[in-house]
Amino acid sequence: MPLLAHELEASQQLETLDTLHAKEWLRRYQRVRRASERLCEPLCTEDYVIQSMDDVSPPKWHLAHVTWFFEAFILTPFQPSYRTLDPVYDHLFNSYYDTHGVPFPRPRRGTLSRPTVADVYRFRSHVDTAMAELLASPPPEHADEILRRVELGLHHEQQHQELLLMDIKHILAQNPLCPAYRNDLTPPPTESPGELTWLAYDAGIREIGHDLQSGFAYDNEGPVHRQFLEAFQLANRPVTNAEFLAFIEDGGYARPELWLSDGWQQVGQEGWQAPLYWVRRDGEWYHFTLGGLRRVDLHAPVVHVSFFEADAYARWAGGRLPSEAEWEVAARDAAMSGNFVERDHLQPVAASPCFEAASQLYGDVWEWTGSAYRPYPGFRPLPGTLGEYNGKFMSGQMVLRGGCCATPADHIRPSYRNFFPPHARWAFSGFRLAREA
Repeated sequence: MPLLAHELEASQQLETLDTLHAKEWLRRYQRVRRASERLCEPLCTEDYVIQSMDDVSPPKWHLAHVTWFFEAFILTPFQPSYRTLDPVYDHLFNSYYDTHGVPFPRPRRGTLSRPTVADVYRFRSHVDTAMAELLASPPPEHADEILRRVELGLHHEQQHQELLLMDIKHILAQNPLCPAYRNDLTPPPTESPGELTWLAYDAGIREIGHDLQSGFAYDNEGPVHRQFLEAFQLANRPVTNAEFLAFIEDGGYARPELWLSDGWQQVGQEGWQAPLYWVRRDGEWYHFTLGGLRRVDLHAPVVHVSFFEADAYARWAGGRLPSEAEWEVAARDAAMSGNFVERDHLQPVAASPCFEAASQLYGDVWEWTGSAYRPYPGFRPLPGTLGEYNGKFMSGQMVLRGGCCATPADHIRPSYRNFFPPHARWAFSGFRLAREA
């Protein structure tokens, strides 16, 4: 039965809207993918293949893995005509999805001289071409699911952009030449953030978490649930390098009474005496940055400290780390602006003096909280293999909040839950203090 004129017009309008929606996602896809490659432009070919420790992945592996994600979870199931460049890539670049296949062992990623860096870029181009074709005309019956997975894949790639910078920094820091990743980074501000002050928050029942039906969030950010908080106080800014230096000079790394048992054991095993990348030369403290070796900026937030170090400092200072619920309550009223990757410092910078509101909640440093990474009440992982994204790591990790100087600005939310093991130091991690009211 032929369509009436008004029915045909409505059908064409709907098709146009769907096409425009897919094209918007294609533009975003291309923007995020270009950003990853721009981050790698300063690298030499030799830099792409180094794995400086088990937790670090070679830059070329990051570029390939995020590409594999689009291939494995979008192109293979939804584009019948798609053909991979090499079937073995599904093994080499699978990170930890055991229900999908057999991942290549993480500690051995640095042994893969082949495929080459050029091969990885060809893989990216191959997948990008196929994704453009798919998003130009997604099958109507799968369009919604394709776009949901594209959104997840883009946030996944933005996570790896941050990891790229973390890992590149660790790789270059092993070189006694202290080579700079870039020599043209934006100079940091030099003003003092002023004395630390305390902001008061009343006791009460608060809603925590993200409504997963109202915009993108990872599954671990929901569901929204109620939580009672006792009255508390939160520092107006993160702990600075000058303040942490006072802890060092007071023998903080030599006083077992300040440390959790596992942390004290870590101090002894690793020989910790200062944050990661700090070195003392001619009586002054320097630290390795993505701009090379620099004097420690005493006004900037301390960075590259573990949960154990943050917790020990808090005990020394007569405070504690905030719970993630306390942090989220404070952050919901704060503007989501700060020193993100777009500022091009690629290093935490000093806060502007601000005594009546919390500053630097977003950007600069991921802030350790005192909360273990556990599921919220009513948590349900995504169905199928994508359910492995977050849920299976909810053991032995601590929560960090707020993003850092390597985080894309449009990647963060008040409810965002990052997580690392308590001994980890290579992330851009710092902290602020809390205390009882």
